[in-house]
Amino acid sequence: MTDAFRTGFVAVVGRPNVGKSTLVNRLIGQKVSITSAKAQTTRHLVRGIFTSPTHQYVFVDTPGYQTKHNSALNRVMNRNVTQALAGVDVVLFVVEAARFGEADRVLLQLLPRTRPVVLAINKIDSLKRKDELLPFIDRLSREYEFAAIVPVSATTGDGIDDLLRVAGDHLPEAPPLFDAEAITDRSERFLAAEFLREKLFRRLGAELPYGLTVEIERFEEASGAQGTLRHIHAAVIVERPSQKAIVIGKGGAQLKTIASEARRDMETLFGGKVFLEVWVKVRGGWADDERALRSLGYE
Repeated sequence: MTDAFRTGFVAVVGRPNVGKSTLVNRLIGQKVSITSAKAQTTRHLVRGIFTSPTHQYVFVDTPGYQTKHNSALNRVMNRNVTQALAGVDVVLFVVEAARFGEADRVLLQLLPRTRPVVLAINKIDSLKRKDELLPFIDRLSREYEFAAIVPVSATTGDGIDDLLRVAGDHLPEAPPLFDAEAITDRSERFLAAEFLREKLFRRLGAELPYGLTVEIERFEEASGAQGTLRHIHAAVIVERPSQKAIVIGKGGAQLKTIASEARRDMETLFGGKVFLEVWVKVRGGWADDERALRSLGYE
């Protein structure tokens, strides 16, 4: 570590589907935030940690700020965004290349004027016409006084080193808060629920994922000849019996595939064998019930 070591929190914010979680995973070099093509995949604040010889970045991945729906779940997610903005050193405001609309502008007005805000223009690899980028940068530079504007691709890694350098320049001089090997401050129990929910989002139809969540009912560890064995019992919570049938699938095939994919991701991250058992339960109205949300870990 150098004498001028810098450490700080960096909030990663933006409207749904701009690629915030994919960007956080790219920035830290490992998957800690779940991703899918569906909006609202991220529902919790997830902190991803990256430590270099000169910096420790604590990236706070936030839910996409919701302007259209007003369920209790959406209110909790929006509250998480505003709370994250209040307690960080730097803000990464993520937009999609060549796309900036009213939802982006609403969130832009919530950004703290007392913190440096770096604009990350994501998905530059998807631009059909590269000559669109410079006029887009010019347009956004008139929307807000950004500390810097960095075009990036979370998918290919283009611009990631520049984004780290710019964000790091604004972190305060301070010793690291976490061990150099740490990649997140979230528990394995939390990550297990998230990895299972990711597979549900990816495998199921357009609307069903918004009516489900995952609850880890038991998480046990045991030492064995091949290392630590994790026994995880998870419940997929849905709102209606018809949704339960869809999640399970014909002969249980859908749920078996989802659980197998989630288990493989858990074993990769945890570095050990995982035994995963999954059930589906109906709990009507959970997404619009503040008490139910708290019991399911939404705060």
